[in-house]
Parts: sequence; structure tokens; C-alpha cells
Amino acid sequence: MPVINFSYSDLCDLLGREVGREVIRERLPMMGADMRSAPDDSDDFSFEFFPDRPDLYSVEGIARALRAFLDIEPGLRSYAVGESDVDLLVDPSVDRVRPYIWSALVEGNDFTDPLIRSVMDLQEKLHLSVGRNRKKVAIGIHDFRTVRAPFTYKAVLADEVSFIPLQGSKRMTPAEILREHEKGRAYAFVLEGQERYPIIVDREGEVLSFPPIINGVTTALTENTRDILVDCTGTDLNAVMASVNILVTALAERGGKVKTVKIHQGGEVMLAPDLKPRKMLLDPMFVNMWNGTSLPEDELAHCMRRMGYGASPGKERMDILVPAYRSDILHQVDLAEDAAIGHGFDSFGESLPKMATFGTEDRLIAYAQAVKTMMVGLGYSEVVTLSLSCPEEQFDAMNLPHYKHAVVVKNPVSEAHVLVRTSLLPSLLTILRKNKHRDLPQRLFEVGDVVLDTKNRTLLSGVAIHSKASFTEVKSAVQAIMGGLEIGSSVRARDHASFIDGRCAEVVVSDEPVGVFGELKPSTIEAFELRYPVVGFELDMEALFGLSGSRKRPS
Repeated sequence: MPVINFSYSDLCDLLGREVGREVIRERLPMMGADMRSAPDDSDDFSFEFFPDRPDLYSVEGIARALRAFLDIEPGLRSYAVGESDVDLLVDPSVDRVRPYIWSALVEGNDFTDPLIRSVMDLQEKLHLSVGRNRKKVAIGIHDFRTVRAPFTYKAVLADEVSFIPLQGSKRMTPAEILREHEKGRAYAFVLEGQERYPIIVDREGEVLSFPPIINGVTTALTENTRDILVDCTGTDLNAVMASVNILVTALAERGGKVKTVKIHQGGEVMLAPDLKPRKMLLDPMFVNMWNGTSLPEDELAHCMRRMGYGASPGKERMDILVPAYRSDILHQVDLAEDAAIGHGFDSFGESLPKMATFGTEDRLIAYAQAVKTMMVGLGYSEVVTLSLSCPEEQFDAMNLPHYKHAVVVKNPVSEAHVLVRTSLLPSLLTILRKNKHRDLPQRLFEVGDVVLDTKNRTLLSGVAIHSKASFTEVKSAVQAIMGGLEIGSSVRARDHASFIDGRCAEVVVSDEPVGVFGELKPSTIEAFELRYPVVGFELDMEALFGLSGSRKRPS
């Protein structure tokens, strides 16, 4: 979780009054934080905040939340947004590279060293959390006086332009920055495979930024900076807009005046930022049911105002105004959680559990642990792989048709994590591919869940790779497993698209198949960039548990 370091005296200045250190130590954790350091003899405080509250990743955001929570200024915090004559033109060339950009102009801040550090720290915290290490969102902050509007966001060839990057001493092209600059090497993965790179230039052609890598030295902030231009680019428009809202409202807490930037994209003109609160309806009965409370409407409204919302009491529905910087509020249950925080966890009282219970280990998990011990004894090393995969790995590389009932992720983080796996074998083969520089033989296994027909299923899978890997080896391993489980079984020939014809079989118990094993086809091996024979097996752990695990653990 992000750790926010700030000055106690600076926090009190932002609160508008001095608040005791003990109050800070007691109340901040009640809002969703973990105290790291808040000594009586130091001005330096350190708190770790939950990842669902990026608006608290700066001392400005913390002070804003505390003013409401301590009833200093409860209710919705509004921010005026003025108009400017700044235009930002978005060229269609960025559509295939990094399609979204949002912006704002903030005037009148006194950029002292503490504020610069706070803004830079907030920027990086947003990069790591909301921005997924800059892949989803990247923010640029520029000294507005050093450049001239209108600005253009476009994609250029690797050597088409050059500029002096921050922490640089010479003009460099985007390609040179990715090869030679510290930040370029660190974040080159974000633009991997792209033929063109995004840049932002002013009307004179001066480069402000090479997002998401680095800004130009021309717009670097100094203690003489008063007005800044914020740009935020990314692959998710909602995340981009939310990041700008969090940043500019933090600057507004320091006295900055927020003004709009006209964004021209796809024939439309949009005014950024949009700091108007969102309206939601809250059912008081739902909140009380969810939290186990019986708060009247006016008290519930006060709880919501203590969390920085606008709230108008109502018997059946309560009008809630959600601040623009609260991007984490998606559903009534999020509001119910904040109502509980606003009520105060220390106000719920104490009670003993109505029923005494004792935790026990799930029998399937205990059974699987014993099977793991058996696999280690057979010379296999355990691995744990991701549950998310992709069609190319699960089906194409395995020579299998696409499973039409596979569970697909709606908003995947990457193209490699778009569905829930239906087999463990592809994941094990991927591990072999990543370790092909290691000595052979290699034998790996995994006990893990897949999803078939929308239901979780626990499987046991293993692979072995070396120059003499054969059907006989994998058959012996499977028979050893079944023998150790004390389950009577037989094998029969099986046709499987991933395995060599005539060198594949299935494990049968009471005429029901419970697994498959054999030698993988050369085409399957080559699809995972391997160069030696590979054998593998996959067994249904739940079926095996039903046969033996319900009676006793395997010996």
C-alpha cells in the first residue's frame, strides 16, 4: 500500500487549525490508514493508505478528508473551474498508441520546495496505483509560462523529433531516450511493439512531454513557477480523468485556481477538467441493513457529510453528491462503507459472537497437500501460476479449438490475461519456456483451479522436459500417483490434439476418465519455443478426492 510522508505542521496549516498529534494518530487509521510513524518529537509523519483511496495520496488530500471527518468543514468540498483560452489538439495518429488525454490549467500556486515534493510524490503514487506503473495512466506537470498554446498531442516516428529530457544534458530522440535514458529504459515496456511514439508539443514545436516516459526540461517546475499545465495520457479515459481530478484538487487546496483546457478530438470539443460532483441515490434501509445499524436519516446524512459528501436526508432515498476526486465510488455498497466510517468504528460497540466455531482445514486442500508431497517424492518441483491466461496460450498453442464457455475478463490488464484458464498444462509449458536457459531435465507440477462450465475445478498437472522424455516415463509417474492414492485404475488409448497420436492415454476409474497423459506433439512444443521432448499429464483432483480423499488422506 502507498506510504505517504508529510509534515505535521504543514498538515495543521492545511487544516486551518492546530490538531493534536494524538488526534491524528487516532483518527487517521479510522479513515483507512495504517500509522507507520507519528512521533511526538518530530515533525515528520508517515502513514500507509489503502489502495482504494488515491485521493488521500497527498497531504492536501489528507487535510481535506480530515477537515470533514473532524467536523471542521463537513460536507461537499466544491472547486470553481474558470475558463481559459488554452486549446489542446489531439491528432488521430495517437489512436493506436495511447488514445486518451485529459488536461487542466492551474494558476496562482506558490511552488515552494515542500509543494513541489508533494506534487511529485502524488504524481508517482498515482502512476504506480491508478496508472498501473504508467501503462494505464501517466501524468505530466509543466511550467505553463515556458510554452505557448495551442498544444498538439500526436504520434511521431522514433527519430522524427528531438528534445532535452529531464535529467538530461543533450537533445535526444524518443528512440535514444528509450535506449539510453534511465527513465526510458525503466518504462520502455509500456511502448513495446509500437512503431510511433506519443509526444506533446506547443505551437512552436517545443516538446513538453514524451508520455508516458518523461517530460522535456523546458517545462520543469521551479520555485518561480506559478501556473502549471497538467496533461494526463493513457488507455482508460475514466482513469485518466480521475487522475487529473485528484491532482488539480490537491493543488486547489493550496490556493490554486483551476481553469479549463479545450480538448479537440475526433471532431468534438471537450472542456477539461470536469469537477462537478456526481449524483447518486442512497437507500437508508440498505445502509442500515449492510452495517447492522439503525441510524435515522438525519444522522446518516451527517455520517456522509463527515466523509466529504453532499447529503440531503430522505426517508426512502437520500441524494448524495460524490466529489469528483472520489473515483472509487461505484455502487451503493461503497457509500454504505463510508457511512460506517463516518459513523465511527468505535461507535459500533462490542459484543461476543453468538456462536462459537473452530476453523478446520478444508478436506480437499488437505488432500491436495498430501498429493503435493507425493509429487515432490517423484522428483517434480511445485510451481504456482496465474489463473488468468489468453486464448493463444490456452487453445492455439495446444492445437485445441477455442472453448466457447471460457470466462472472459471484461477489462483485462493486458492481452496475456484476458480469460480464466481452462487447463494447467499451458501455464506449466510457459514456465518451461521462461526457464529454457536452465539445465535439463526439468520436472514441474501444479495443483490449481481452472474454470469449466462456469465452475471452479481443481486439477493436478505435471510436465517433464529432457532429451529422453517418453510415454513410458509419464505413464510410470501417473501410475505411481494412482497407486499412492490407493485408487484402482486403468489406462486406455485417447486421441488428443495436444499429444502425439498413439502416445496419449487417459486414466480410467470405473469406466470414467479422470485424467490424460502422453507425449506432446512437436507443434505444441514449438509453439512454446521449446526444443526437447516434453511429456505431461493432467488429473482431476476433485474426482480423485471423491474416490479416496473423502475416506482418508493418501499414504
